[in-house]
Amino acid sequence: MRTAQSIFSKHPSQRGFTLVELMVGLVLGLLTVLVISQVLALAEGKKRTITMGSDAQVNGALSLFTLQRDVQMAGYGAAASPDALGCTVTGKYDASGASVVFPLAPVVITNGTSTDTNAPDTITVLQGRTTNFSAPMVLKEDHPQSSNYFEVTSSFGAVVGNMMIAVPKVQGSGLACTLFSVTNNTASPATTLGPTRVPHAATAASKWNQNSIFPTSGYASGSYLLNMGSMVYRTYSISSANSLQMAELSPVNGVVTDPPLELYPQIVNLQAMYGKDTNGDGVVDTYDNVTPTTNAGWLQVLAIRIAVVARSNQYEKENVTASAPQWDVGANATITGTTTCHGASKCISLKVSHVPEWEHYRFKVYDTIVPLRNVLWNS
Repeated sequence: MRTAQSIFSKHPSQRGFTLVELMVGLVLGLLTVLVISQVLALAEGKKRTITMGSDAQVNGALSLFTLQRDVQMAGYGAAASPDALGCTVTGKYDASGASVVFPLAPVVITNGTSTDTNAPDTITVLQGRTTNFSAPMVLKEDHPQSSNYFEVTSSFGAVVGNMMIAVPKVQGSGLACTLFSVTNNTASPATTLGPTRVPHAATAASKWNQNSIFPTSGYASGSYLLNMGSMVYRTYSISSANSLQMAELSPVNGVVTDPPLELYPQIVNLQAMYGKDTNGDGVVDTYDNVTPTTNAGWLQVLAIRIAVVARSNQYEKENVTASAPQWDVGANATITGTTTCHGASKCISLKVSHVPEWEHYRFKVYDTIVPLRNVLWNS
């Protein structure tokens, strides 16, 4: 009879693993798992970076498209008569409400803040929106402050509810522009909208018509009306949550959107400049962010240059951004505050340091130049 010892001695391959072999196998297995885990973690990190970068590109592109679309239409109706640009417009929705005051200009840029000019800018766009033809309506007789209608050479295009701006023949002290809306009350010829009459009687449905905001001396014959239709007056800015936001003055109730409507997230900076033709040859000579204060100054503004900075939402463990993103404005740009970059080109640094731990995020700059076509067509 064979013993257990004799059986194992004849089959040495069935002795099993030693402790050393088990430990070596365990170490090799752990190393394999570690390598695989690192590869998966790296791949997943790259995937998140690419995905978040794609989201940032979409947000940046859509933000720039939204701004470009509105700026392209800026000035429609308002720039129909170039000599009115720069006029201070005053409107009042309700007798007890606050006045709305703004310059008659297609685009107004508010530069940063009083304490930090590198902070995000604010862009305000003014445009008319009407299905009818928008043309200035010339007054053929004087309009006293107390009158409820304008007598014009032709009211072609005027529709009840249209927002209009009255422009004095000669602008000066005490002679500013006034915002009002068109009404129609057939109970009296004086308040009936006709081929040569534009009424603006104050009613419950049209509270914009407050005679108290019209100039004391009224409007002289030869003054004119600008038909803004359902006027658009929008302001774009960057919110505290780093989103592109928009606030709009409602022509229906005179209320400004509050809080502003957030459009696209992860937009951390917005910068804009006026493109100015300083020698009258119809070509932009220089860009700056100095808002004109006179009609002659506004007539120089032919384009708006815009840049937005989009941020990836992916937080990186390592520092991936060492300095502020650069806005390349070209080698021939005549802009103050630029530095040489990308060879012979010129760049402007765009602030992102207000973003917490900004070095751990990636940024992308999107820019464009938008001609003010409504100003160019009417110049």
